[in-house]
Amino acid sequence: MKIKEIITEIEKIAPLSFQETYDNSGIQVGNIDTETNSVLITLDVTEYVVDEAINLKSSLIISHHPLIFNVIKKLTGKSSTERAIIKAIKNDITIYSCHTNLDSAWNGVNIRLAEKLGLKNIKILKNVSGTLKKLVTYVPIENADKVRTSLFNAGAGNIGNYDSCSYNSNGNGTFRAGKNANPFVGKIGEIHFEPEIRIETIFPKHLTNNILEALFKSHPYEEIAYDIYSLDNRNAQQGIGATGILNKPIKEIDFLEFVKSKLNCKHLKYSALTNKQIKKVAVCGGSGSFLMSDAISQKADAFITSDIKYHQFQEPESRMLLIDAGHFETENHALEIFYEIINKKFPNFATYFSKENINPVNYI
Repeated sequence: MKIKEIITEIEKIAPLSFQETYDNSGIQVGNIDTETNSVLITLDVTEYVVDEAINLKSSLIISHHPLIFNVIKKLTGKSSTERAIIKAIKNDITIYSCHTNLDSAWNGVNIRLAEKLGLKNIKILKNVSGTLKKLVTYVPIENADKVRTSLFNAGAGNIGNYDSCSYNSNGNGTFRAGKNANPFVGKIGEIHFEPEIRIETIFPKHLTNNILEALFKSHPYEEIAYDIYSLDNRNAQQGIGATGILNKPIKEIDFLEFVKSKLNCKHLKYSALTNKQIKKVAVCGGSGSFLMSDAISQKADAFITSDIKYHQFQEPESRMLLIDAGHFETENHALEIFYEIINKKFPNFATYFSKENINPVNYI
């Protein structure tokens, strides 16, 4: 199988357009047009992970954290990153990373983290704006169901927990076919009035080509009238972090033990106890302290993330319990997501979890 077939499936969930401007998701090393018979998935790419891929005879590594994050001006093998790159190139190994685009995707890192904690009524903590568009088109009444279904199947019509969303209004379209036309209805040279349905539906902008392809294939007209509008609406299915509700309130100390168990943490760091019970929880895998004010404004009782600095533990005061559960611990489930995406589409394809996927932080 070609590597690009696997990457295509991952980018259906987490398109590269979702990544933050500072990020470097995508191909790190190699060629997506080459063949592979297996894939090795990991959180980080180290030279030991590359050695593991060589031993497995796997020509593809998929990671969450990019191998190449900072500028590299020379490849001399002086750093572990350089050695990993050189070794991958010499052994024809392609390395692909899916980082902040997987963080901000629905069913990505943060939604999965909320699910691992058993949260209900899960929503994005901080939604993005400007990533939605609206399609308006006009269809003969008897063809409207076919066009709508085609657009929904291509990814249109999703708003929060609802799908197949559209607005439909009846009217009459007019047109006159020219001498070189091949009209679906009406006669050449005569003005025609056709009862039509105006269909309006919303879609993520990264699916624009898919939506237009579905429209063109399903619409019966030779020349299709349609409009596409850019929207400022917040995207309910894209953004950073997540919130959710526990099945029942729990004491803070008990909640800390619960988090420690669920995320397999050796230690937790946390702010001063608020003496309140925990019901609403906010999460962000990896370094999410920048979302602290968002968690507070949404009245979360606790916010779980990692890489929190000393003075930041003072910021919540008595409003919220702040928990640093570790970077590795809050993101390692990214591997499960990669596995499920690949296994769903290619159930017989060899997918390995890296045995070198080790937390670089040690505890005593």
